[in-house]
Order: sequence, then C-alpha cells, then structure tokens
Amino acid sequence: MKKSLLALAVLGAFAGAASAQTNVNVYGIVDMGVVSESGGAAGSKVRAGSGVQSGSRLGFRGTEDLSGGMKALFNMEAGFLADTGASGQGGLLFGRQIYTGLSGNFGTVTLGRQYSLVFLALDTVDPFDYGLAGAISNLVVNPPFRINNSVKYSSPSMGGFTAEALYGLGEIPGNTSASRQIELSVKYANGPIFVQLARNNAENATATNTSRNTTLAGSYDFGVAKAAFAYNANKNDTTLDSNDTMVGVTVPFGASTVLASYIRKNDKSVANADSNQIAIGYTYALSKRTNLYTSYARISNKNGAAYTVGDATDSGSGNKAFNFGIRHKF
Repeated sequence: MKKSLLALAVLGAFAGAASAQTNVNVYGIVDMGVVSESGGAAGSKVRAGSGVQSGSRLGFRGTEDLSGGMKALFNMEAGFLADTGASGQGGLLFGRQIYTGLSGNFGTVTLGRQYSLVFLALDTVDPFDYGLAGAISNLVVNPPFRINNSVKYSSPSMGGFTAEALYGLGEIPGNTSASRQIELSVKYANGPIFVQLARNNAENATATNTSRNTTLAGSYDFGVAKAAFAYNANKNDTTLDSNDTMVGVTVPFGASTVLASYIRKNDKSVANADSNQIAIGYTYALSKRTNLYTSYARISNKNGAAYTVGDATDSGSGNKAFNFGIRHKF
C-alpha cells in the first residue's frame, strides 16, 4: 500500500512538472449576423449569416518548452457555421488551419495547412479584417487563403524586419511542379508603422500555367486614426492581368470604431472589366470579448464584371449588402 502511494506521488510530481512546461489554450469565435443583399440576378435576399465579421471557429494551440530557448508548438483550428452547426471550409475537420513546428533563436518553422503570406499581408491592413460587407476579398485577388502541405519559415525580428518563406508541395505524382506554391515575404513592423511586401507563385494542376501575385501593404497608426493602403498585381500565363488598389481608415473612439475603405480593380485584359467598391462599417465593444457590428458596401461593375459584396464566410449574391450582428470571442 505504501509503495502504491509512493508511486502515485512520483507520477503526480512528473505530471505537474510536464504541465508546467506545456501551455495549451482553447479559444474561439461565435459570430452571427443578419445580411440583406440586393442587386443580384435572382433579386434581393435576406439571410442569417455565421461569421459575418469573423469566421466562427474553435481552436486549440499550445507550446512545449524544450529547453535551450527552443519550443515545440501546434495550432488546430476548426471552422463551423453557427446558423446550422455544419463544419466550414467544405466540411474539413480543421479547415481553418492546422500545423506544428519548432521555434527558437533561429526563428520558427511550421508544417501543415497554413495561411498564405499574401493573405496575411492584406488581412493586416484591411480595415474590415477580411470580414463584414467591406471585406477586401470582394475585389482584391489573392491566392487561396490557406495552403495545404506547406512548410513555412519565419525569421526572428531584426530591428523590426522579418523575412518569411512558404513552400506548398503540390503532391502530384511524376510532376513536382504541378499544384506547387512558393511564397516570399519581407515586412517591417515598428511602433505605428507596418509595411509588407509579399509574392506568391502558384502552378496549376498540370504545371502549364503559373499565377503570379505581388502585394504591397502598409499602414500607419496616428493614434486618433489608422490609415491603410494595399496594392496588388496579378498575372498568369493566359488571360489574368489586373491591379487592385485599396485605401482605408480605422477610427476608434471610446468603445466605438468606424471603418471605411475604397477599392479599385483595374482589369488590364481585353475585357477591361473594371470594378470599384465603397464600404463603411461600425463596431461597438460591449466588453473585451463581445462586440456589435454593422456595415454597408456597394460595388460598381463595368463591362461585364460580376463581383459581389460578401463577408468573412460568404461570397454574397448582389452588388450591395448591409449587415448587422454580434461577435463573441472566448
């Protein structure tokens, strides 16, 4: 009996030491809103939307101290639709992101399904944070938000500068170039200044057409307001040839924040299908974790362009949309 108690005490001590070195957090967002859309071919539409401002999600992330300044890390994030309970991202279990890796004095290396560097650059400066009616993704072309089978390296910050590289394996038998994606990025973040230059090269499934995306994004926080800018150049070996420009502003005052942006798409192809979007939004913080939101956006399409006003999880059905709702973080 005494030996059993001693063994349990020793096991308990080891478990306590292990938990002290390991940090695991559960987090998430539940976001529900009402969306009114108009200007589509099928007429006006009113819907209940999950993830209007931010995609609803449940995540698990953690680190383990490996000593010597090195840590193991992981992140597993599942998207879901709060209006129906279904899984997001086409039903994938951890469709938003899932990766593991190591960090230390050398930087950070991660492997898995990860966000595109171009997406992260645009997301950082978009006043609407890729959500609400003013989402930058309504007009601005970028590679897939997430890249499967990817390996990413992030350097340590050196005087505010950080370099990143991402390689997405295509995994097509007999052709290592097919479906491959390669990304490079350099950014500067110091005090009120943020600037990032990111490049994505993506091969199609047969390695016969390469899409090239170059993004320059920046912002400056004046305290009373944050001004933002993004320029996006898109080309491939066939018909894609366009430039996207976004200017925006975020104005916080008390518990309130006003958001606004203007986006112009310059289609340089023969079709000359240009578009522009104006958007305004407002959020009110009920607490550090819960806020109300509302926004409106309108897209003007030309020469057959058919872009629609969406939000964080829905592409929308018309060229005008108004929404309001509530977001809770935990």
